[in-house]
Amino acid sequence: MVILHAFLALLAGFATMAVLVIALTALLTRMVPSWTGAEGRPQPGSPATGLRRRDGQPGYVFVNLGYSFLAAAAGGYVTAWVAAANPLVHVLALGMVVLALAALSALQSRGKQPIWYQLALVAISPLGVLAGGLVRLRVLGIL
Repeated sequence: MVILHAFLALLAGFATMAVLVIALTALLTRMVPSWTGAEGRPQPGSPATGLRRRDGQPGYVFVNLGYSFLAAAAGGYVTAWVAAANPLVHVLALGMVVLALAALSALQSRGKQPIWYQLALVAISPLGVLAGGLVRLRVLGIL
């Protein structure tokens, strides 16, 4: 039963992160399509597609990094909340899972995005999870 509860805590935190990132990305795409390259107008750029990707725009990049951190923090908070017994261990486990997945994603998208952006996402996600977990521990009076 303890293993199931630990799994559910990790799943709840990861699902929180995923839902928030998907929702905020969709909202950003709808509100500012020129930032994400979703406006549908052909622009000079890649000869293969005829479209220029706009992922490199500073506004999009920093907003994306910001909401990724906040979504990770929310995931860490939810994990610590669901894991009543030893929440810090569960938050650290989620942080390691997120770090591994972010690193795999960065390896998979080599050449598609700037390396500094990929490294920032790899670093920001587990730090966000840890920050959210620490906030929950502070609310509980443990820290």
